[in-house]
Amino acid sequence: MQTVDFLVIGSGSGLDVANAAVNQGQSVAVVEKGPLGGTCLNRGCIPSKLLLYHADVLETVERADEFGIETTVEDVAFADIVRTVNEEVGADAASIQQGLSASDQHRLFDGEARFVDDRTVEVTGGADDGAHIQAETVLVAAGTRPAVPPIDGLQAVEYLTSREALELETPPDHLVIVGGGYVAAELAHFFDTFGSNVTIVGRRPNLLPQADEEVAAAFTERYSERFTVHTGYEAASVTAGSGAGSDDGRVTVAARPYEYGPEPGPVEGGEPVQVTGDELLVAAGRVPNTDTMNLDATGVETDERGYVATDEFLRTDQSGIWALGDIVGEYLLKHSANHEARAVAQNIFGEGLQPVDYSAMPFAVFASPEVAGVGTREEELRRADREYAVNTYRYEDTARGDAMHAEGLVKVLIDLDGGILGCHIVGPDASTLIQEVVVAMKSGSGTVRDIRDAVHIHPALPEVVSRAFSGGFTRPDADHQHHHH
Repeated sequence: MQTVDFLVIGSGSGLDVANAAVNQGQSVAVVEKGPLGGTCLNRGCIPSKLLLYHADVLETVERADEFGIETTVEDVAFADIVRTVNEEVGADAASIQQGLSASDQHRLFDGEARFVDDRTVEVTGGADDGAHIQAETVLVAAGTRPAVPPIDGLQAVEYLTSREALELETPPDHLVIVGGGYVAAELAHFFDTFGSNVTIVGRRPNLLPQADEEVAAAFTERYSERFTVHTGYEAASVTAGSGAGSDDGRVTVAARPYEYGPEPGPVEGGEPVQVTGDELLVAAGRVPNTDTMNLDATGVETDERGYVATDEFLRTDQSGIWALGDIVGEYLLKHSANHEARAVAQNIFGEGLQPVDYSAMPFAVFASPEVAGVGTREEELRRADREYAVNTYRYEDTARGDAMHAEGLVKVLIDLDGGILGCHIVGPDASTLIQEVVVAMKSGSGTVRDIRDAVHIHPALPEVVSRAFSGGFTRPDADHQHHHH
């Protein structure tokens, strides 16, 4: 039995807290079953964004004729691109591992952690199989994995999740994607740009259902021009082959119309669709790794979706056990996990407890077009019957947007005192443009004045944000709203 002051399960953002523990002079154990650095580095944002940037470059080249520039692409070294990205990621993970191995205060355990009692875990699988670790304080930061929905016949065919898709060394001829969220959106853009035909099957009425409805609808419309998109369809069954019973390495998905409403479910008697491709990507969200950890041996509670339940300080129901990152299910985003790690380190080793502040937590989707957002969505304001005003401004109506032949919009939601409630963007560089709004909401007065009063460089792209904030706000259904006064 190894005894340590601090144990962290998972080596993503949990490592930030482990390092804080080491700085306090504590002995630290880290249990990790895969390469170090967690989902983001190894099979998430880093490899996907490195790959997507290559797609953006190729897309720029292919659109050059719109600007009077004739180009031909001689060759695309697809396998080399993928290999180089995965080597870079592997080197980063290895350097984290070397750093931990060289440290006297960290002890790294290879394998999965299973709780034996409140503060003891057993390591299973991996090189340290059978090791037991007891700790004064435990941090559960074991993340999530791709969800595999209960589609009939799925287990009998070969399919990809995001993890395998990021390692494919040849683009599929025809990629069928089940799911309509950001993974589907990003990987559709990537593989399509490098020559795959892409078909997307998603249950929701729009792709990117987590985005503001108007932005999601605009995005879905653009994607429907690029790909075959079946939104409002649920994948019901999967069979090997082209449907004729021959197994030719192809896979066929049968999907049925699906309705979102008070009681979501398949549409009675709706016309099904069949889609055949040579690769199937399942991008149907993520599930927490809590089911691998034997949490029943502890007082740690989980919510109905399986995420670890915590209070506003990120303490679990078991004293001495904390949790952060994807496994707590707040925002499944690396910058959220890093933000939580700073809070947890402060709460464990600092003076007094501070709740985690999730206000102005932005997100971005690195598809083409990009999508980004922060704050409240319009449909949430409508549901809550809140008074608000809204304005949108189009990229094309700015000098720079026009120069870029950009399509897209910035949508701003404010309260009646000018407080910023939310901002939602679809179009080039959305992930960059959202930042000044985050800073205004988090570090400024949080009102339209923060953006209005700042001088924006003319004619740079941020003008589309400044103009969206500079007037033209309307109150939807003002008649419906005035009786609240």
